[in-house]
Amino acid sequence: MNVSANDTARPLREIRDAAAAALGSAGILDPEIDAELLIGHVTGRSRGELQAGIVMDAELSAADVAALAPLVERRARREPLQHITGLAPFRSLELAVGPGVFVPRPETEQVAQIAIDALHAAAAPSPIGVDLGTGSGAIALAMATEVPRARIWAVENSPEAFVWTSRNFREMDAGNATLQFADLADALHELDGSVSVVISNPPYIPLAAIPRDPEVRLFDPEHALYGGEDGLDVVRHVSQTALRLLHQGGTLVIEHGELQAAEIAALLEADGWRAVASHRDFTTRDRATTALR
Repeated sequence: MNVSANDTARPLREIRDAAAAALGSAGILDPEIDAELLIGHVTGRSRGELQAGIVMDAELSAADVAALAPLVERRARREPLQHITGLAPFRSLELAVGPGVFVPRPETEQVAQIAIDALHAAAAPSPIGVDLGTGSGAIALAMATEVPRARIWAVENSPEAFVWTSRNFREMDAGNATLQFADLADALHELDGSVSVVISNPPYIPLAAIPRDPEVRLFDPEHALYGGEDGLDVVRHVSQTALRLLHQGGTLVIEHGELQAAEIAALLEADGWRAVASHRDFTTRDRATTALR
């Protein structure tokens, strides 16, 4: 989008369509949605308000058009939309994200639901949930806000990610959630044998694999992506830590790649887990594995 300083107000529809065309040419999957979200970020309006404005032939001020242009250029270079707006929606939450932290994905919302359901079903008056490798804090804060009777601990070991985690914990101010900076293998010994649910979305991409999406390949931190030669190095640590933390009958939930369910099931069964089961996401891909202590 080329915008001069002397531009006057322009039709909102025209600007939306121009932004969407630029993003579509760059390979963005849903360019119209991203264009509207970027315009909403600049103007402080929701997508619904913008769409109503388009129907009513509203205009966008010259200042807003000028502010939008560099954001469209950044998105066209495949910088994640969430890095540009600084926010990532996750279930009922809006989380601060940026360079150094993994951007939470919609499919993880389904995985979090498994853990939330297990916490709701726990017999303890105040069941304990643990999120290993919490990143932005998305899963932990979802559990804390949606199961207020639970006590939630979140563990992160990346200094770059922890900046964002700490910010989200401060801003959400969930009194039943505790954040700890620690290696997951050594974390939370004080909770050994008392936890009802352990969940993790660990790095699981094999070192030799290259993510298809530029947003992932170029912008997500390697620390949150790659899990060793077979992608399962951190999963092995999660299994051992969860065995230590969970009480008998406690639930483990692990998110993973669509082709890893069989390998992870074999790993967990070898470690002594019971009732190992895989779960598909809305696209019918294997997305999570659960097991009982």
